[in-house]
Amino acid sequence: MQINGFFRKWRIYIAGTLAVLVTLYVFAGYVKLSFGQQKEFTVRTPVVERGSIVDRNGKPLAVQTTFYHFGVSPRMIKDPAEFAAKVSSVLGMSATDIAAKITGNEKSSFIYIKKKITQETYDELYSIIRQNKYTAFSRFDRIPGRVYPENDLAAQLIGYMGDEGEGLSGIEYAWDHVLSPELEEGASKDIYGQNIYLTIDAALQYSLEKIAKATMQTTQAESMMLIAADAKNGEILSYISLPSMNLNDFVSADKEATVDRPAASVYEPGSVFKVFTAAACIDTGVLNKDTLFLCDGVYERTTKLGDHIKITCLDHHGWVSVREALKYSCNDAFAQMSDLLDTDTFLSYVHKFGFGTRTGIELPTEAAGSVKEKTDRLWSARSKPTMAMGQEISVNALQMVQAATAITNGGVPVKLTVIRRTTDKDGNETYAHQPAYGDRILKASTAKYILSCMKTTAESGTGMRAQVDGVTIGVKTGTAQMADLVNGGYSQTDFLSNCLAVFPAEDPEIILYIVIQKAKGETYAGRIVAPVISEAAEEIINQRGMNSQRAATFEHSGHITITSGTPITIDGVVPDFTGRPKRDLLPLLVDGSISLSIHGEGWVTSQVPEPGTPITENMTIELYLE
Repeated sequence: MQINGFFRKWRIYIAGTLAVLVTLYVFAGYVKLSFGQQKEFTVRTPVVERGSIVDRNGKPLAVQTTFYHFGVSPRMIKDPAEFAAKVSSVLGMSATDIAAKITGNEKSSFIYIKKKITQETYDELYSIIRQNKYTAFSRFDRIPGRVYPENDLAAQLIGYMGDEGEGLSGIEYAWDHVLSPELEEGASKDIYGQNIYLTIDAALQYSLEKIAKATMQTTQAESMMLIAADAKNGEILSYISLPSMNLNDFVSADKEATVDRPAASVYEPGSVFKVFTAAACIDTGVLNKDTLFLCDGVYERTTKLGDHIKITCLDHHGWVSVREALKYSCNDAFAQMSDLLDTDTFLSYVHKFGFGTRTGIELPTEAAGSVKEKTDRLWSARSKPTMAMGQEISVNALQMVQAATAITNGGVPVKLTVIRRTTDKDGNETYAHQPAYGDRILKASTAKYILSCMKTTAESGTGMRAQVDGVTIGVKTGTAQMADLVNGGYSQTDFLSNCLAVFPAEDPEIILYIVIQKAKGETYAGRIVAPVISEAAEEIINQRGMNSQRAATFEHSGHITITSGTPITIDGVVPDFTGRPKRDLLPLLVDGSISLSIHGEGWVTSQVPEPGTPITENMTIELYLE
């Protein structure tokens, strides 16, 4: 047999040599993979950098950080016990638990060992993984995280995020799409969310939360709400819901502490609602400021169908006008007022004020409340007079404040907001709040008259304890029995105490509304809420530099004595700035040792707070120059 001429010796040598070389190359590659530096079990993908949440002045309230989920491929781990022993201490977990988790999922391609580890833990753990050559079966998933520098400040408003970097409550949830836009499929670059400037002032929020927490202790209340809003543009300056939680550890919080009460909780407001009933009656002309009602301690009548209605009053007030009926919170007079206003007209005003409809504020859990209609199965002859006094109707705190804006704005309501503006990562403004005014509800004269009645209530009525030196205030208090959810009807022990305040009363700049639920002992709103209104209003007045007898003033004949140019020193109390030129203030602005808000040009003529006041955290000193 002859060998084919193709298989010549030189060709066989070349083929053999190539085969050997290929074999050596493959073997070398195998050796390199086995003993060389191993690639990590991870794939780098673009990430979304979540935007920050800050207060109206830019103070950080929620800022981006990085967390990592740490996981492994169990079926690639030869010695789970050894691996667990190496990583357990840095993870703060039991080595036995880690090993059991791995062996219990030995056929799985991937499992998480621990989620949401910090950057510090990641750095230490990653070093252990590399040193022990565990990178082939270990993986770190980088996820966006959150740090809340102020812990529980405005907690329910800000909200919190879940382990996967998604917002779960508050602004974090409602504005998740703005803070963290979706990563488009195929994206190759990181994308950046927008920064949200809330309307709240962190310094004011801190001060009012301090007052609210002290009130919770003294009244032993179950919960409390406080809203302070700009009466002209609807921006909420302080938003408080107690009990509250530390946003950095929200998983440990009680369920009650996570509830956004101003938006989600509905209740019967009681006598505070009389303000809106009075406004409707005056506005329609069914009565005027001189109309009188005789209060003999009880409102009682029988309808044509034989229904008997009986509503008791707190006292025998005698002949009272609308002003006096509000001043004394006279049930008898308000029940009589409701008889003068036909049901359709009364309900139309209730709806125009916004009750029974969500305000539309930028929060995720707002409840609509409920307004009983005359076609409802439970409507009765008692419904209208009872609703006129704030019962048989449910509201939320935001609705009460927004309804009040119609009174503070000459009859035209303004929509509430908690978002002042948004910016991109470079600080360019992408949205700025503009006041959104609704349709006129009341005549301007009606709104003005109701404000004067509220002022009277503060001066000599149920709201006397709400007065503030130097600034006129208008209030309406209310104490309502709460529903007995076990036995039905109204509880004899549980009360909701609330107070609505506006100031200055003649042309309000601020609406302040406080609700205390289930206080122990004293429950009358005039005694336990009105004093808190006074304290909170004083804080707002001082921090915003509103005119008050307690605020420092400087009267002069037009000539200002200029002090020598010696540096201003800060030694724990507020210095006396009066007479100082603006140039003397610049070094303080540069070194940041104290926060100044300067109004005007020239020399300082007045300041708030007054000289000698102890300097507190987050204090801002208002200086007025001429």
